[in-house]
Amino acid sequence: MHKGLKAVLFDFDGVIVDTEEQYTEFWADVARHYLPKEKDFATRIKGQSLTDVFDRYFPDSTVQESIRHNLDEAQKTMRYDYIPGAPAFVQALRDSGIKTAVVTSSDNAKMNRVYALRPEIATMFDRVFTSEDYCESKPSPDCFITAARYFGFEPCQCVVAEDSINGLKAAGASGSFVLGLSTTNTPETVGKYADLVIPDFSNFTIKGLETAFEACGRC
Repeated sequence: MHKGLKAVLFDFDGVIVDTEEQYTEFWADVARHYLPKEKDFATRIKGQSLTDVFDRYFPDSTVQESIRHNLDEAQKTMRYDYIPGAPAFVQALRDSGIKTAVVTSSDNAKMNRVYALRPEIATMFDRVFTSEDYCESKPSPDCFITAARYFGFEPCQCVVAEDSINGLKAAGASGSFVLGLSTTNTPETVGKYADLVIPDFSNFTIKGLETAFEACGRC
């Protein structure tokens, strides 16, 4: 059963919860204040860890402290509504014996705030990987390779569900089957980087995923 498919690795924001628009608004405000010439900044950094964003764009520690404080405040009032069908699809995977994990660029502090509002997320998956678990930020494939090998699998035995360009690039570079969600970008844009594109999980089945995975022949 399940032949080559062993695990599904999910990004979090934009894949499990519908938060990307809220983060886009936050980072667009940051860019208007600190980087007014960076018109697409909020989109370009999606999928990258906060540490990586700070290192690349905000080396001043005072600026970092201010942004982190404002981000913490913003996240306290964020809505963590589920992407349609996500909880049921994750549960179906687990019931069928396929391993599941969140592989996010968010840090433990952010995820602890999520658990306070949605405590079920802490146990919804076999494992939650955060930015503290990897050496390199997306679009490096390090996070997905790390997650696959935690379960004892090769990346080609895994599906990665992603929505951001950096995340999709990381998924492809890992050698995994790439399931793209058009929750943040258009289906046409996502399709450039994904093996299969879906709008959400509401009408998606394990059988449909396995059929596409096996046809792709990664391993």
